[in-house]
Amino acid sequence: MVTWKQADADMAFHSEAVVSKLLEHGHEAYWVGGCVRDELMGRPVHDMDITTSALPEEVETVFERTVPTGIKHGTVTVLCGSFAYEVTTYRVEGAYENHRRPAEVEFVRDLKEDLKRRDFTINAIARAVDGTIVDPFEGTMDLSKGVVRCVGNARTRFQEDALRMVRCIRFASVFGFGIAYRTWRALLEEREGIRYIAMERFRVELEKLMEGSRPCRGLHLLHRSGLLSDAKIPFTYEPDRDLVSVIDEISPENTIIRWAMLLYACGLSAQGAHNSLRSWTFANTMREQIAGILSVGEAVGAMNTDIPYQEQWVSVVLQHGRETAERWLFMAGYITRRHPGVYPSEILKNGDAWTREMEIYHLSELSVTGKDLMDLSGRRGGPWIGEILGILLVKVASRILPNDREILIDEVKRVMIT
Repeated sequence: MVTWKQADADMAFHSEAVVSKLLEHGHEAYWVGGCVRDELMGRPVHDMDITTSALPEEVETVFERTVPTGIKHGTVTVLCGSFAYEVTTYRVEGAYENHRRPAEVEFVRDLKEDLKRRDFTINAIARAVDGTIVDPFEGTMDLSKGVVRCVGNARTRFQEDALRMVRCIRFASVFGFGIAYRTWRALLEEREGIRYIAMERFRVELEKLMEGSRPCRGLHLLHRSGLLSDAKIPFTYEPDRDLVSVIDEISPENTIIRWAMLLYACGLSAQGAHNSLRSWTFANTMREQIAGILSVGEAVGAMNTDIPYQEQWVSVVLQHGRETAERWLFMAGYITRRHPGVYPSEILKNGDAWTREMEIYHLSELSVTGKDLMDLSGRRGGPWIGEILGILLVKVASRILPNDREILIDEVKRVMIT
């Protein structure tokens, strides 16, 4: 039994059962690609892909539970326990369509031929059930050297699938690797091919890059390569490099703040960021969270020095939500290290405390209601009710007034009179 130190024990156990069963039926079978690479690097293994000499229909006859995920290209998903494993037949590929996928594939019986079609040497390593490593393109050596290198001719690899250029930079960024000279040169020569790649695919790679431990390196390489400006939807902003450089200091758990910092460094407004993220196919929730952080910054930048900062900050928190406001405060700390004086120091110093001191966040928590206001005034309902309740909410949340019904009614009377 081969030992997997970086994979979930149950996932490894069931994947070995899949490999072993293929072997029992007279087929070759190996783990391949990212799972082997990550195990060798001591990184967590999340997926365990398998390659085999068995044809897709033979795989389906070996296992009871299968899904013909990409059977045309040789991939059958095998269900074992509570896990799903992609099992792909050894193959070679014909000409690629639209710099994305092969128009046709040919199944073969030689593992090396299958490994030859893969993108980078570090992904062209297979592992047998007894732990033997099959590495015809010296991927383990490149792992030890910390190099991303294409398998075979780099220009050909990038012409086949232009997204490999972004993946090349992502691997270099996430792993802290260098890029082999010929691979980098081929990337520059073939970069215009990225315009054929759907933004959804590009965006997924960007998200993985930004979730890594060293996104600044990847962002620098993307900018230097010209891939961003050559994309189907170009991103041509010139970022503030001092601000971009602090992104690595922000934890990967705060990826939303990393994105907000990047777009702020590029000079985008909240609305501009929202529009760009939408065109780049980011999910609605993520778009709103990032734009929300930038909106808080815009509100703080426009604050009136004649009104107490605490009241204005509380208004911002009530409008944008506590989490968004706290994320902005976190980001603003990094911004002001590079650019002091951009925001009022009183907000930066006291914003967290003022937020913690807030006792209520919603109109429904007030001790007075819209009906109380109509009874007091004798007027019909209308926008004026929301305006007055909003004023009361800010005063109570700021602890200027207690959330006491009688005191708030007295305040309503005073506001109505004035």
